[in-house]
Amino acid sequence: MNDREKLMLQIQRCDFMLNELRLYLDTHGSCPNALMLYHKHLKLKEAAMAEYAEKYGPITPDMVNTNQGWTWTENPWPWEGKV
Repeated sequence: MNDREKLMLQIQRCDFMLNELRLYLDTHGSCPNALMLYHKHLKLKEAAMAEYAEKYGPITPDMVNTNQGWTWTENPWPWEGKV
């Protein structure tokens, strides 16, 4: 597994945790441990997404640096697996 795949897997794992924690927090909103875990995984996801975008291009259209124009379509799509 190359670095690009590892970063994408880390982002996917964080997404999974965040979705599960959101569901739990919907019914246990006053649980400090769940909220702490939510913030931890949110930070991990943001860091992994920033690293991925810096190395391989944006993951979502809102991550495009528009100072260079609309470059969203110039890089391989994140799911294409091209390096």
